[in-house]
Amino acid sequence: MSDVSERGAAGADDFVRFWAAGESGKGEFRCAECAYGVTVHTTLPVCPMCACESWEQAAWSPFSRARRLRDA
Repeated sequence: MSDVSERGAAGADDFVRFWAAGESGKGEFRCAECAYGVTVHTTLPVCPMCACESWEQAAWSPFSRARRLRDA
């Protein structure tokens, strides 16, 4: 299943908040450059894969991980 079908296509009026490395955050985030995923409970790091400093909070659902495993 593609990311677009899980999150829906972004429209012209949709707003995506990007978080900077060093900001306090809690949850799952994806690197804005390479899509590397992290789960944080304190502050966002610099991406260890590409050194990007921008993060997008991943859409969360209590069943999203189970769905991805089922569809793999």
